[in-house]
Amino acid sequence: AELLPPTYSLTLPQFILDNDPVCNYHFEGKTSFGMSVFNLGNAIMGSGILGLAYAMANTGVVLFLILLTVVAVLSSYSIHLLLKSSGIVGIRAYEQLGYRAFGTPGKMAAGIAITLQNIGAMSSYLYIVKYEFPLVIQAFLKVDNLAGDWYLNGNYLVIFVSVAVILPLALMKQLGYLGYTSGFSLSCMVFFLISVIYKKFSVSCSLVKFDNGTVTRLNVSAMDPGGENCIPKMANLNSQTAYTIPILAFAFVCHPEVLPIYTELRKYKKMQHVANISIAIMYCMYFLAALFGYLTFYGAVEAELLHTYSRIDPYDTLILCVRVAVLTAVTLTVPIVLFPVRRAIQQMMFPNKTFYWPRHIAIALILLTFINLLVIFAPNILGIFGVIGATSAPCLIFIFPAIFYIRIVPKEEEPLCSVPKILAACFAGIGFLFMIMSLSFIIIDWTSNTNKASTGH
Repeated sequence: AELLPPTYSLTLPQFILDNDPVCNYHFEGKTSFGMSVFNLGNAIMGSGILGLAYAMANTGVVLFLILLTVVAVLSSYSIHLLLKSSGIVGIRAYEQLGYRAFGTPGKMAAGIAITLQNIGAMSSYLYIVKYEFPLVIQAFLKVDNLAGDWYLNGNYLVIFVSVAVILPLALMKQLGYLGYTSGFSLSCMVFFLISVIYKKFSVSCSLVKFDNGTVTRLNVSAMDPGGENCIPKMANLNSQTAYTIPILAFAFVCHPEVLPIYTELRKYKKMQHVANISIAIMYCMYFLAALFGYLTFYGAVEAELLHTYSRIDPYDTLILCVRVAVLTAVTLTVPIVLFPVRRAIQQMMFPNKTFYWPRHIAIALILLTFINLLVIFAPNILGIFGVIGATSAPCLIFIFPAIFYIRIVPKEEEPLCSVPKILAACFAGIGFLFMIMSLSFIIIDWTSNTNKASTGH
């Protein structure tokens, strides 16, 4: 019991500490505080940052800032619930927290949610590589079409990137070793942010589009800087506003990675500080990227920010470099996201086995092969993963941390009617609300697209 944090050392009977096979008290954290911040920051930072300017255009600056702040605070609180539950029972695996709270059903629910959520995330990242990488090469070489050459074929490029970059990193024994690549990945996103800020002051408030070699001005923004369309909106409500709420709600998804990073942290008591610093850094980057992207294009910003820059000059060297940086960051995030999936599979299928290199390598190979096959042969699967994400993400961020906390924290320490447990129950309710909203929007999207297809539009 003395190996537990002092605050929680007396909360469990001694026979449980001695005999419970799912309590893992002997941790040997080797990863530094800084590397843990890099790893968690990289887990948070996904391709979603490219769509935040569009989200701001549909909410307004002030409303966006309020929503982003609320989501950041809720994410930090969610991680607090996970860490508190983990500290009380001495478990640092999401699936085993589920086992302690609800037995095998809890463990399987957590494992399946992590697996589906992160496979969806990895598929979306490789999907970006498949479609963006050939365009970047095409722009650098100034080639007009993508026909013929293998190095302009997205399928070959996805396989090449998976084998040459992702697989070697995914075979690392510990997540902490990826701290250096995570730092480089975050540096790429900082370069993206600096470029967005620079472009705000170099692009006038009028959009220019290259169309078959000729330049045409789009009649979407006023020509003069003081025009009506070049004034930022502080609050904006339209048909797209509701869609931005789930985007922001899932902007800080990193919960499957929190406990593996916690396990390897040298000073485990500082994990909440790691989480708070990572979230604070991402919060600043998200807001600045959204603000300056929005102030560059205002209401004409597209759902994918870099595509909007391409409408001005498809061969802009800086934007091409930014595309390469984003591709690099996305690629280096895949191994970070793969670790919790492998851990979930091991917890579900080989719960009592110690580390074994052949199994470690085999799971990584099978996962990467499966994801590559999905991206190459079933690109439409992303729509299904949208539904999976809308159900698994609220579970991992809101619902599971809250209900695990309510079940695991002893009633002697915090009764069911205590303020912390009431807050946790409300937090779970927010998760169900987000899940219903997200699924509703996806269904509305599908039905509207089906109607458009059936009417021939």
